[in-house]
Amino acid sequence: MYPISAQALSLLNESQRVLSEVELHTTDGRVQLLDHISGTVTADRGSACRRTCSIVIPDPSLIPRTERDKVSVYGAYVVLRRGMDLGGGRREMIPLGQFRIDDISGDVHTGPVTLGGKSFEAYLSDDKFTAPTTTRGYGLVSTAIGYLVSSSMPSLVLDTTRLVDTACGVTTWDVEGDRLEAIREVARAAGCEVYCNADGALVVAPLPDPLLTMPVWEIRTGTRGNMIRAERAMTSQNVFNGVLARGENSESDSGPVSALVTDDDTSSPTYWGGPFGHRPKFISSSTLTTTGACTAAATYELASARRPNATADLSALPNPALEPGDVIRAVYRDGTRELHQVQSLTVSLEPGGEFSLSLIGSKEDA
Repeated sequence: MYPISAQALSLLNESQRVLSEVELHTTDGRVQLLDHISGTVTADRGSACRRTCSIVIPDPSLIPRTERDKVSVYGAYVVLRRGMDLGGGRREMIPLGQFRIDDISGDVHTGPVTLGGKSFEAYLSDDKFTAPTTTRGYGLVSTAIGYLVSSSMPSLVLDTTRLVDTACGVTTWDVEGDRLEAIREVARAAGCEVYCNADGALVVAPLPDPLLTMPVWEIRTGTRGNMIRAERAMTSQNVFNGVLARGENSESDSGPVSALVTDDDTSSPTYWGGPFGHRPKFISSSTLTTTGACTAAATYELASARRPNATADLSALPNPALEPGDVIRAVYRDGTRELHQVQSLTVSLEPGGEFSLSLIGSKEDA
């Protein structure tokens, strides 16, 4: 969860004066705040670009006629924030992301105008390799990712503070290869995912383990509760309880390596030795040159592969500081307490907008 003050955290479940900002950064370097009618931000672990936005603004003059207009699909971006009035002339704004403007549409005479945007992973995904590209000379996950990012977006902040660095096999991608997928392939060698956070930085970090992570927020019914609606579901489709990761790299002159990681939690509905049976998933990459790297990659993949067994869709009073991957506690009407992990969320820029959450996994919380 994005760090916020104790006062702001306490106000999330109370009536508050909601504030929001749409800050436009034009291609000629100017920055201005835009009046806006409404807007939403969706953050989803399952999307190539983790964050997307849709904003409605009243001014039709912002529809571009040429690429030199101040709002343009040719390089402008917006920074979105939602916050609250703390009283006494103080306020606290929480970033929701930085978004490349990808599309603009609306009535040119009366408006309104709708802006659609994606977080900055989109730049990396669009920058396909125009020549064969190799990680030779960049032997660690951190240096290989740093090279792949800086050769495309040298100004993009790269956050590897939670990365436990490991060796990375030499890998070469062909012309037209997806740069973002290449970065993610390298990151998997260290058991990490890659995404842009609310501040716009590209983060390389492991997915938090809900069994080892303290919940950052609680959604509950009852007096002073913040839960509006709750739905539960369970499915076994596309659920795996084991991952076999394999690697072989002739360029690194390393032999074949592999590691099988299984769900070893005896209380889990997908326990490898339980009635769910054995349902393995297989992954392979030339970046995996050691058993340890295979284990890290399989562990990361298993974390996503087994958790969708139980899902929950909740709506609650908004918490714009929540992020995908956060662990939260849900307390239901019958007193049941469960730990869930946030898969995706949608937050509105305007007051009264519903805050919806898709959660994966569930674990009883005593």
